[in-house]
Amino acid sequence: MTGPQVLPGAVVPPLRRDFPLTRLVAYAGATWDWHRLHYDPVHAAAHGLPGPVVDGQVLGALLAEQLQGWLGPQCTLRTLRFRFARPVFAGESVLCTGRVTAVDGDLVTVEQRVEVTGDRPRTAVSSAGATLTLAPPPAGPRPGEAP
Repeated sequence: MTGPQVLPGAVVPPLRRDFPLTRLVAYAGATWDWHRLHYDPVHAAAHGLPGPVVDGQVLGALLAEQLQGWLGPQCTLRTLRFRFARPVFAGESVLCTGRVTAVDGDLVTVEQRVEVTGDRPRTAVSSAGATLTLAPPPAGPRPGEAP
């Protein structure tokens, strides 16, 4: 069951995230992915890169977060696809955008992108999207309301 805001053409509220080096190190620790390319500026420079590279899976997680943050707990992500276009480096910021392309009953299809903002703008993820389902909101009072 979809609400009036989930119609073809609806714009998904954008999601912006910054990637200071500390966030890359925290992600490496949380995922046990200690490849130096993701946290060591000297190692990245030795490979001709301007800084450590944001792990690509973080960008996929942001796309999922964007949708679930918009639609709340009744949103169930069924599929997520994304294709990397350009890397994102420590110290940069990204903006996730999206638009609903189809609604068929409770199945919603969304196309998304991830753009690097700031001094060196570029597309980080150009081909991305998801399908999701929406459950009806639970019956009863809303949180904070008296029964």
